[in-house]
Amino acid sequence: MRKAGVLLPITSLPSNYGIGCFSGSAYTFVDWLVSAGQSYWQVLPLTQTSYGDSPYQSPSSYAGNPYMISLEGLIEEELLTQEECEREDLIGREDSVDYGKQYENRYSLLKKAFSRFRKNTDFRAFKEKNADWLDDYALFMAIKDSYGGLEWQKWDEKLRGYDRKAIEDFLETGLEETEFYKFLQFKFFEQWGKLKKYANQKGILIIGDIPIYSAMDSADVWANQEYFRLDEKGFPTYVAGCPPDGFSPKGQLWGNPLYDWEKHKEDDYGWWIKRIQHSFDMYDLLRIDHFRGFDEYYAIPYGSDDAIEGKWEKGPGIEFFNKLKEKIGDKEIIAEDLGFVTPSVKKLLKDTGYAGMKVLEFAFDNRDTGETNDYLPHNYPENCVAYTGTHDNQTLYSWLMESPEDEILAVRRYLCDYYTPQDKLVNPMISALMMSRAKICIVPIGDYLGLSDSARINKPATMGNNWKWRLKKGELTEKKAQEIYEMTKRYGRERRC
Repeated sequence: MRKAGVLLPITSLPSNYGIGCFSGSAYTFVDWLVSAGQSYWQVLPLTQTSYGDSPYQSPSSYAGNPYMISLEGLIEEELLTQEECEREDLIGREDSVDYGKQYENRYSLLKKAFSRFRKNTDFRAFKEKNADWLDDYALFMAIKDSYGGLEWQKWDEKLRGYDRKAIEDFLETGLEETEFYKFLQFKFFEQWGKLKKYANQKGILIIGDIPIYSAMDSADVWANQEYFRLDEKGFPTYVAGCPPDGFSPKGQLWGNPLYDWEKHKEDDYGWWIKRIQHSFDMYDLLRIDHFRGFDEYYAIPYGSDDAIEGKWEKGPGIEFFNKLKEKIGDKEIIAEDLGFVTPSVKKLLKDTGYAGMKVLEFAFDNRDTGETNDYLPHNYPENCVAYTGTHDNQTLYSWLMESPEDEILAVRRYLCDYYTPQDKLVNPMISALMMSRAKICIVPIGDYLGLSDSARINKPATMGNNWKWRLKKGELTEKKAQEIYEMTKRYGRERRC
């Protein structure tokens, strides 16, 4: 049965305190999805952000983002007061997140809530259940705070090397700080669990997202250095990125440390399997970012100014995914297979049986309307997830308004529509996507609302203006939900009870 859903990051929800979170607006959005006939809510990684505000560069692959903890929820628990929350300077523009305000002012509220929190059996059970990642994460953050935020390679040699005696010495004075970070995770997962349960009960499944790489300055790397290609001081020898192409003449230099896949293989890929199992504890379906990296990955010498001097190296391939299925079963995974896809990547995708991705905005850049254009809706296989665009793309409205004339002419020819004004072609394009054979169709909320690039979530290879966009209160109307429901039903994708 074909279905449909909406892409909207949690942080883009309306809220009272400057950033989308697990407050009432999240539950209202679930209800809105139900009225719009949708079956899926796709979110971006819910992991904690750091410098650059990207959820794809987190201090932990496991830890949730404390900004998403609902302050209203803490008020209801009498851990905070409304007056205390309103006194803090958290609110910038209604349609944009001010991460500086969140970083500077939200943590003082969260620490105040922690000071009033009475540790209970639920908290103790949470710590015991999640100790294998929570202890390292909380320790990493507490030590990092003690060093004024310095990356772990600049810590004392013994702490940098994860020396147990040095860690025990630190805990003599830093234990309460680690408890604070465990409290944050307790509240995050408590609130997220309630929201996800509500969505599931309403028939809405959550599509999550896992980055292929860990951030260099993370508990993942610090506490598991043997699984990464690092030198004796903890610095990477090679880092991740993408080679030069038509969009990036010097390629993309991501800077993440690369995996020592031989070591992972020796350990039956246990580190990776735990990471993915944790994601399935959080989500119903999982999108794996940069799927190509499991077939081949681009290795750039550490210290390079750009990605020009990189080289392709072999990844673990199907062996890893066979081991994954053996350990956790046949889960529903979406493989991000965008960009230049080699025959070996196509074979790996086929061998796994996972659904690939198709992006409509990619369909018209070569004006090929035949069987060789994988991104045209009539060529989509059933086993794929179709998007108008992803969080990395322009909104569909801005793409239509800024694309070259020949690409817009190709759109009109494909749609057999030469009369609709260019700025009104958004809905006909979404309709074309809905008509495809793809088993799931996902549309970013900004495309359904016909918004410009002011609603763009991320522009790759740039910093400073990404991950900020937020919906304004009142933008999601019942009228719009009804329009989406009618379109979804027209093409046989509406949610059925």
